[in-house]
Amino acid sequence: MSKARIAILISGRGSNMMALVEAARDKAFPGEIVCVVSNRADAKGLAFAAANGIATTVIDHKAYATREDFEAALDQYLSSMNVEGIALAGFMRVLTAQFITRWEGRMLNIHPSLLPAYKGLHTHERAIADGAQVHGCSVHLVTPQLDGGPVLLQAEVPVLPDDTPDSLSARVLAEEHRIYPQALAWLATRIIEDSE
Repeated sequence: MSKARIAILISGRGSNMMALVEAARDKAFPGEIVCVVSNRADAKGLAFAAANGIATTVIDHKAYATREDFEAALDQYLSSMNVEGIALAGFMRVLTAQFITRWEGRMLNIHPSLLPAYKGLHTHERAIADGAQVHGCSVHLVTPQLDGGPVLLQAEVPVLPDDTPDSLSARVLAEEHRIYPQALAWLATRIIEDSE
């Protein structure tokens, strides 16, 4: 069975990356995680990926004069690895429209809110401050509009009266780890079908 070649982009501990790697171990999973790329050399997730036999590289955005130069280096590496799809997993860089367009329909992001609510950062704090009854996470296709692409999957969690941003975040994260592999399996299957 052919598998879609997937890159995961991280900036930190990579807990969603870990969930995707675990899911991809299943022989029936339609994607193969071929590399993990970080824009930060101190990203803790790199050690996990390397320990699981996945190629890792650091492409430090600070080493490039412009965002376009950074993305050109990133794209060159992804091409060298014959990557067919990308999963953003806590990758803390806003990508340019040019890069996104090149990967249109083949790049996913996980976002800690029920989009279109709470785009951007500090989603848990904002949900609590607004008195939201439910919160959650969304997996969406990446488009040039920040957190604005078509939503593929969502999961809800209740906001409890005594929730803190940390306690709410922990429950949302558990749901992220559940739905992100499902969405990546969908994307990988679509990539395979498009290439046949």
